[in-house]
Amino acid sequence: MSENKAASRYAKSIIDLSKENNALEVVKGDMVLISGVIQNNPELEAILKNPIVPVDKKAGILADLFKSKVHVITSSFMNLMVNKGRSAILFSAAKQVVTQYNEFKGIVTAEVTSAIALTPENRTEITAIVKKEIGANEVVIKEKVNADLIGGFILKVGDKQFDASIASGLNKLKKEFAQGVA
Repeated sequence: MSENKAASRYAKSIIDLSKENNALEVVKGDMVLISGVIQNNPELEAILKNPIVPVDKKAGILADLFKSKVHVITSSFMNLMVNKGRSAILFSAAKQVVTQYNEFKGIVTAEVTSAIALTPENRTEITAIVKKEIGANEVVIKEKVNADLIGGFILKVGDKQFDASIASGLNKLKKEFAQGVA
C-alpha cells in the first residue's frame, strides 16, 4: 500500500474517532502542531523513518515532545502508529488529517501570487469569488509576492489555476507574434 493511501486511511480513522468523542477541533489542532514540528525538524523525521531506531525510543521521543501538549486521542494515535511500525508515515498522516478536516468543514486554500501585496479589499474580493465558484464555507488565502508578474495575479485553488498576470498576457502575445497570428 502506498504511503499516501495508508496515511489517508489512518487520518480517516482518527477523524472518525475524534467526531465520536467531540474532539475533532482539538485533534485537528494537534495534527497541525505535530506536522509543523516534524516539518521544522528534519532530524525528527529521519528518526521516525529510520527502521534501525527502536520502537520504544521513537515512542519516548514523541511522548517527550507532545505528551502534555496533545489530546489523549492524539497521543494514543501516535503510540499506535509507532507500535504498528508506521512511524515513517506519521508526518503524512498528520497532514492528511488537516486536509480531510478542511474537506469536511468546507475550507479551501487559495494561493494567490501577485506582483504586489494584496490589499484588504483584494482579499475580501478573492474570498467572495472563491466561495461563490467553489462553494466553500471558508477560504484561507496564502499570499506570495512575485515582482516578475509585472502586474495582476495568479490564483490557484486545488488543481484549478487562473492566471490574470500581465507577464502571462505578454507571453501569450509574444507567442502569437511568433506564429504570425497578430
